[in-house]
Amino acid sequence: MIPLSLEAVASAVGGRLCDVPDPAALMTAPAVVDSREVEPGGLFAALPGEHTDGHAFAANAVKAGAVAVLATRPVGVPAVVVEDVLDALAALARTVLAAVPDVTVIGLTGSAGKTSTKDLIAQVLPELGETIATVKSFNGEIGMPLTVTHLDNGVRYLVLEMGARGIGHITHLTRIAPPAVGLVLNVGTAHVGEFGGREQIAKAKGELVEALPADGLAVLNADDPLVAAMAARTRARVLTFGTGNDADVRAVDVALDASGRASFTLTAANAQARVDLALHGAHHVSNALAAAAVAIGLGVGVEKTAAALSRAVLVASGRMEVTDRPDGVRVVNDAFNANPDSMKAAFAAIEAMAEGHRTIAVLGEMKELGADSSDEHRQVGQLVAAAHIDVLIAVGDEDARTMATAAQEGSPQMKVVNAGDRDHALALARELIQPGDVVLVKGSHSVGLEHTAVCLAQPDTLAGDR
Repeated sequence: MIPLSLEAVASAVGGRLCDVPDPAALMTAPAVVDSREVEPGGLFAALPGEHTDGHAFAANAVKAGAVAVLATRPVGVPAVVVEDVLDALAALARTVLAAVPDVTVIGLTGSAGKTSTKDLIAQVLPELGETIATVKSFNGEIGMPLTVTHLDNGVRYLVLEMGARGIGHITHLTRIAPPAVGLVLNVGTAHVGEFGGREQIAKAKGELVEALPADGLAVLNADDPLVAAMAARTRARVLTFGTGNDADVRAVDVALDASGRASFTLTAANAQARVDLALHGAHHVSNALAAAAVAIGLGVGVEKTAAALSRAVLVASGRMEVTDRPDGVRVVNDAFNANPDSMKAAFAAIEAMAEGHRTIAVLGEMKELGADSSDEHRQVGQLVAAAHIDVLIAVGDEDARTMATAAQEGSPQMKVVNAGDRDHALALARELIQPGDVVLVKGSHSVGLEHTAVCLAQPDTLAGDR
């Protein structure tokens, strides 16, 4: 963190100091919006939440070590009082970023794979210099500025996820942290209900490459026509990745092992090197290629890039996180989120892992699909049947039942049951799981199946311990 006096913070965000005994007191740790995550010397931003107002936790934050609170009113402890805390966070992030002129900002967006790709980039770019990346999946107007406040003078690469739920959202984020490199992974169906169609999603995602300077770098997925077309929307140099012969950075000879881990030959810049990923799922090939294209575009050699990708480990939980229980049950926690594209990728991984073992899918509903929701759930049910899943536990209400019905119709021998919520799903899974099963747990974040997956991965869920 770049140390800033409270007086400097107030000036940066257009605020006033209140109950501050020493205006020269330094903010020496990042900003947070959860008082439980305060570090000594940090700044607590008091935002309204779903169930409570952050201002109620101001005193707790200072007691935990916060040097002050970013607030809209006096709170009885040292505070920088502003009209809008969210706007002030953005202004603070711009000030911190301006204090590190040598840092290269890398923005990435896409309908799926942002967090996994961000984590891969953050494990490859240290070949060139100190790198920090988006905390967890904080990729919006709150989380992204918080990540920027982690900067210090030693950082050379700042990797930022940029999420969008509408036109103009990514433009707003790029004004907070102007990128020199912009990566667009894909245009899928996540949040299609909010956008109104894939073309609108593409319009929103393309705002990232429009924000790049002429001497910047746009990294685009050659396998996705809507992404590839974004080359016409940028002044920057374009570097493409994909599996086709027309991509600048390619994967050839892709293969999956018995655990669903991919290997391939990375081909770029007239060089080749073998990559053996430790991550589960064929979809990580595209994520790895995207990370490789960013690294190679910035100057990392092909061999060093391949070696770093082969060393890369899973960082974020709930994304193809594999746990092998003592009874031989393999639990695949992919429950952080779900959309039709990621469901399909997860089924392919489970098929690769099965090797004659029984497969169980605990699938929650996919949210934010708009008017197409019923049709998308029906198609996912058909994919479940095509993937030869043995047992389906469909979690949720109407859309879950639609998915279950389609799966049963496509595979009459499949055992299909419905669960109303995550706890019901957990109870059913504990009853149905047998030693040696491969269990996939996946659904939209709001369904809460991460809890179900974590419980199923614990030894106390073994058969006979119910």
